[in-house]
Amino acid sequence: TLCSFMKVFLSKQWYQRRVRAGSLHMGHCVPFMFTKWLQDVFDVPLVIQMTDDEKFLWKDLTLEQAHKLAHENIKDIIAFGFDPEKTFIFCDLDYIPSCKEFYWNMNRIQKCVNFNQAQKIFGFDETSYIGKVSFPAIQAAPSFSTSFPHLFGGKKLSCLIPCAIDQDPYFRMTRDVAPRLSLPKPTLLHSTFLPALQGAQTKMSSSEANSAVEVCDTPNQIKKKINKYAFSGGKTSVEEHREFGGDTSVDVSYKYLTFFEEDDDKLAKIKKDYESGDMLTGELKKILIEKLQGIVKAFQERRAQVTDETVKKFMDRTPKC
Repeated sequence: TLCSFMKVFLSKQWYQRRVRAGSLHMGHCVPFMFTKWLQDVFDVPLVIQMTDDEKFLWKDLTLEQAHKLAHENIKDIIAFGFDPEKTFIFCDLDYIPSCKEFYWNMNRIQKCVNFNQAQKIFGFDETSYIGKVSFPAIQAAPSFSTSFPHLFGGKKLSCLIPCAIDQDPYFRMTRDVAPRLSLPKPTLLHSTFLPALQGAQTKMSSSEANSAVEVCDTPNQIKKKINKYAFSGGKTSVEEHREFGGDTSVDVSYKYLTFFEEDDDKLAKIKKDYESGDMLTGELKKILIEKLQGIVKAFQERRAQVTDETVKKFMDRTPKC
């Protein structure tokens, strides 16, 4: 099998921008939607790490603030529809002090990586807090099933980690360390970045509302953002577009559909029609608007159903395997 369990950690970029409620954007959704699909297909346990300790170290937050924000993030994550019987979500600040096995694995990892290696991998320098230098071991430890004795009973299971490409250094380090600990190497699945609405060369950010569609947006806000800000690969006039067609390699609406349209045949027809000029930019944007409106509406409905009791169920340490 590909894996015995999956591990996902909270995206640093998401958490850093989660100061205001509802600032989760579609780029943040991609890894979690993919992970939900993987859980459904492979029917495996999932562990989700909330790195509230990391945010305390990197951001201007108190421990209390970082911990509170993590719990709000958990509600967003649950809204993606993960199976509560097969999903364990934990906050570092809660879990590590209470689990000897996790802490022991952290120490074993720390002893396998010297400062020179950590400096080259993560760019630490003389101004870096010692907490930052030690943090990679905290992110690596959940890659090993022995860090969760209450879930997996001490069994050494293979782990799959879906993550964004920018997190690759953490888990390359983890894979290097694993054989020295006589533990299975984790397997990685990288996701590419969803571009900002303004185009592939621009950065999507929750601090810039018009760069992204957010999960708190209304149907009208989604429509306005796509129509006004989504970079087009169409030509300057209808006549020219009909003659020469659009460029899907730069068109943001089409690029978004490659992430969110699950019907490959439909996507192929959209590409063919747009590049041939049979489909205009406005028609392509209309397809994307309807797709995103449906996804966001479904997310908002699920999010509204998440309560504190729901969170407790996902953080319960009942065995998942």
